[in-house]
Amino acid sequence: MNIKHYEGYTSFSYLKANKDYKRYNLATELDRTPAYSLHLTVEEENKLNEIMNGKPIVSLRDHGFVVPEDYEDILPYCGELHTFFHYEGIAKSGIDIIFENFMDGIATITSKNGLKWDDVIYLLGMRYADIQRQSTVFIARSYNDLTKAKQLKQTALLPSLEAASILENELDRVDILYGFGIRCMGITYNEANTLGSGLIEQRDGGLTNFGRRVVERMNTLGMIIDISHCGDQTSLDVIAESRDPVFMTHAGARALWNTPRMKPDNVLQACAEKGGIIGVCAAPNTTLTKRSPKHSIQSVMEHFEYLVGLVGINHVGFGPDTFFGDHVALQHAFDDILGISASHSGEVFKESPYVEGLENPVEAVKNMISWMIKQNYSIEDITKASGQNAMRVMKEILI
Repeated sequence: MNIKHYEGYTSFSYLKANKDYKRYNLATELDRTPAYSLHLTVEEENKLNEIMNGKPIVSLRDHGFVVPEDYEDILPYCGELHTFFHYEGIAKSGIDIIFENFMDGIATITSKNGLKWDDVIYLLGMRYADIQRQSTVFIARSYNDLTKAKQLKQTALLPSLEAASILENELDRVDILYGFGIRCMGITYNEANTLGSGLIEQRDGGLTNFGRRVVERMNTLGMIIDISHCGDQTSLDVIAESRDPVFMTHAGARALWNTPRMKPDNVLQACAEKGGIIGVCAAPNTTLTKRSPKHSIQSVMEHFEYLVGLVGINHVGFGPDTFFGDHVALQHAFDDILGISASHSGEVFKESPYVEGLENPVEAVKNMISWMIKQNYSIEDITKASGQNAMRVMKEILI
């Protein structure tokens, strides 16, 4: 259903392994975890096909990134220029548009801690060179580009960045990044930067003067602002400062799971009141609930239903934040650098090894749509959440 072109290309096959780049054993299998089924009836399958084939399917955060099989390879692999993209997996996902940050937050090509200017520029250049060789995905630079994905039977990647830390104090870098194709950028990651406070800071000083200038420049250029990893006050300041609606591309509700990574009601409501969109996250051990402490599609969709009840179906979408391979292993590898454990703090839980039903992009958005079908949501509401909401706001912001 809505399968994209795939002609067998694998990343950097135009180069020679262990001569032009170092080869790692990668977790390329699409069935790394047990198969998950929502047991759709024939009628429900037909409804799923109708939506997937006929409506825009948008993931506000997913990745083609492939993780090494061996834990000890993760950090050195992420320090390489040549990290692999799973074109076959994205082709089978049925997703038309992905907000793709190419895992810029873990690119440590020139530094030990990542989120640096050179790391990101190197990452983008090498990924774009690889993408140029295949026909499954393409880089979208305008709203018009996004509308072509289904017709072309390709997936449009909307280049995004996890955080604006790479700007340091250089405002014109926003324009340079726009020139390199970046169309969505987070304000902070978990820790503070020159723009504002990340979500793990003990004191949230809000958006800085430089941050306000960045927000204005992003508005002027037509770049989407993401506050998924901002602290609460910084989030509210960004929403108030921006002329355009603001996105939370991958988040959840703190009312259901009281950790910094989740968002409180007042921030969620402020985002929606400004016209923004909240993408429901499925990164392991984030969107848990007291009723469903094992991370699964059920706990993720409890957050979805809470958000719909709080801000309305017109402001909710899907931002699973999945990739290929062991997501939890990668979280552990980068915990000290990115403050991942701190962002999950505040609740006692047994760590889930993966998110049941939402393991990778092949199944994530498709299963979220299927879940809504099983719960008897209307076609209108399903198509809003699965893409039309995001398309509406992107049309307003992108040129």
